[in-house]
Amino acid sequence: MNPRENLKIERDGKVLVVSIHRPATLNALSRATLEEIRGTMVEAGQDPGIGAIVLTGADTGKKPSFAAGADIAELAQMDMLGARAHAKLGQAACQAVEDSTVPVIAAINGFALGGGLELAMACHIRYASVDAKLGQPEINLGIIPGFAGSQRLPRLVGSGRALEMLLGGDPIGAEEASRIGLVNKVFEAAQLMPATLELAKKIASKAPVARALILDAVRRGAAMPSAAAQALEADLFGIAGGTEDTKAGLKAFLEKRQVDWKGR
Repeated sequence: MNPRENLKIERDGKVLVVSIHRPATLNALSRATLEEIRGTMVEAGQDPGIGAIVLTGADTGKKPSFAAGADIAELAQMDMLGARAHAKLGQAACQAVEDSTVPVIAAINGFALGGGLELAMACHIRYASVDAKLGQPEINLGIIPGFAGSQRLPRLVGSGRALEMLLGGDPIGAEEASRIGLVNKVFEAAQLMPATLELAKKIASKAPVARALILDAVRRGAAMPSAAAQALEADLFGIAGGTEDTKAGLKAFLEKRQVDWKGR
């Protein structure tokens, strides 16, 4: 994995831990940071030794923050065309997370506002600390979400709750986010990373091809009518059934032993 200026990247066995590291801005997402996130997702997908990714915010020395939003200093310098290009870049970075063939788990440790929440929503699973604050406050600045927040948020929590957050501009706490389905689970701050890593390691231990096919089935199927989505699932089931891992997994189950996944 190539070094990044705005990210801290560590390996924990088969888990890649990616921490946004811009302490002076509470880990705000600059253009360079977005490019680094997109590149990291692509590289991770090409590494067969990586079975799960944890995306979080590095320690800022101030308030805990996953990502406090887009970089406002950059936004303030943009004209109409520049703002559109920035939104496209943010969308591309978030789409690279969502399209990752490796499961991405967000560990939301503090602020996840604006672009930060949009990035978290692109992750496949979201865990949050009890003191996390999540919101889309763009309307307070006279703008709208640009990294697909107006699209992912309604799909996750429904249009009514999404519009309440988008039009009101106020953040919600982690417990409320859990209640409406925006995050999967909430933990005390000290337990957030251990719990996230535990899940990541569990996922990373599973059959690699099946893992990727499940992500594909859920992502593509969500945009299809039910009949087409079920046909997609059957096709992907067929692909899985032809792998060495499936044969090894079935044999191991019948023989009541562990299996060594090969990823093929």
